[in-house]
Amino acid sequence: MGSAFNTVMKIVSTLIGVLMVCMGGVWFLQGTGIAFQVGFMAGDPRWAIYGAILAIVGVCQVIWSVTRRS
Repeated sequence: MGSAFNTVMKIVSTLIGVLMVCMGGVWFLQGTGIAFQVGFMAGDPRWAIYGAILAIVGVCQVIWSVTRRS
């Protein structure tokens, strides 16, 4: 039971990290005005910073999930 739980949680944790990277990328692109030029975040540099931070945290989450021991 413990091994299956660890495997499932490792997959879930990795997927959460990937979603964080994707969402951070969207925020960054919208904050810099490169893509998605509609909405309150468009062209706002604060959202570019928030997106970069979220993407970095997501990458760290993925690395931690993949390299941790079961």
